Amino acid sequence: MADRSNIVSWLTDMDGVLVHEGVALPGAAELIAKWQAEETPFLVLTNNSIYTPRDLSARLVSGGLNIPEKNIFTSALATAAFLDKQQPKGSAYVIGEAGLTTAMHEIGYVMTDQNPDYVVLGETRNFNFDMLTKAVRLIINGARFIATNPDATGPSADGVLPATGSVAALITKATGMEPYIVGKPNPMMFRSAMRKIGAHSESTAMIGDRMDTDVVAGIEAGLHTVLVRTGIADDAEIAKYPFRPTEILNSVADLL
Repeated sequence: MADRSNIVSWLTDMDGVLVHEGVALPGAAELIAKWQAEETPFLVLTNNSIYTPRDLSARLVSGGLNIPEKNIFTSALATAAFLDKQQPKGSAYVIGEAGLTTAMHEIGYVMTDQNPDYVVLGETRNFNFDMLTKAVRLIINGARFIATNPDATGPSADGVLPATGSVAALITKATGMEPYIVGKPNPMMFRSAMRKIGAHSESTAMIGDRMDTDVVAGIEAGLHTVLVRTGIADDAEIAKYPFRPTEILNSVADLL
């Protein structure tokens, strides 16, 4: 068993680790309750930029998880934190939902389609050809291109949906410009999250279900990495990669 004696704070992915299709996975509610009882600093991370932490907290309650909004960190918040450092009080043309627009408003950004500093693309089900055209033209005219996360597809009850990475690819094809991506697997998202809870990499562990985002970003950020098998990674998937997590568990119940 891996030594966790020095771990004092935790970052955990949400989908595939704590919840699946909106329902709490075995051990998830108990683990969150344990961290809260022991006053362990923790953040639940998600690359999904659709919802605000408050909305996500409410959705998780209905799935059986009691996670306060202060303990939720989305790629939208990470993107806003990045832009706030890069160009405080700037302007952006935003394609995204409330999770992203709220985060941008909170750092004092102006949303505009008139000569913005950035084009910011997040997860959305509600965009149209005009919005894509506008984004393409603004980027060609010098706006810098940012995407909240690289995920090409997302899950739904009916099967996969095209996600941020797919729309970004379309814009890249039209402009020749690649976006700077803030969410996982960019370790910057973990560093932002650790700053938010005052954590340090040498005493923080990260739980994820994906080798290609959670584990690689955790390794690059210098964290103790825990891969759980409740998401998409099985032995065949794990074997594909040239790196390994610190430990592999069946589910978060094994951390209790």
